[in-house]
Amino acid sequence: MELTDRDIENAISERLKRLRARAGLTLDELANRSGVSRAMISRIERAEASPTAALLARLSEALGLSLSAFFADDEPQNSPLSRRTEQKLWRDPHTGYLRRSVSPSGTPSRVDIVEVDFPAHARVSFPPREESRVMTQHVWLFEGVLEMVIGETVHTLHPGDCLFMDIGAAFDFHNPSDKPARYAVILDRGR
Repeated sequence: MELTDRDIENAISERLKRLRARAGLTLDELANRSGVSRAMISRIERAEASPTAALLARLSEALGLSLSAFFADDEPQNSPLSRRTEQKLWRDPHTGYLRRSVSPSGTPSRVDIVEVDFPAHARVSFPPREESRVMTQHVWLFEGVLEMVIGETVHTLHPGDCLFMDIGAAFDFHNPSDKPARYAVILDRGR
């Protein structure tokens, strides 16, 4: 069954409320930890606002999670197989990029695999995140062109290229072309 944007907003709302309660954080405490305003967090929890990828990453990290872990099921997976039809999707309301959680959820693996369809001319910027200094990722491009901007360095990826990076530093994903890009992010949550 294909989920609508409203279904996804409601799922994000419920997930954020549940994770914040589990962490024992008030709205103010989560706002202080994440740098996201209390009002915005409240709007997301009431499903009145759709968070961008960068904002959702900040909230996830303030809760001690990767973005992939934010979307993962709480229940242990009964199968090590993740069928494409059952993989969770999320669309960034700002850029329109589509994120698919490929890895089976609930496994003891530190690795998460995500597939991304990235629109032409889209850009997503992630600020430096001290909490993520223990995490690394590979960005493996399948189609299109992708610029990865890390500090002052720009890495231009073409199909088949793979970039390894520490995700604690500030970085941007940028598609400079007129065509969509498709890539995988292979995230390792700890060193």
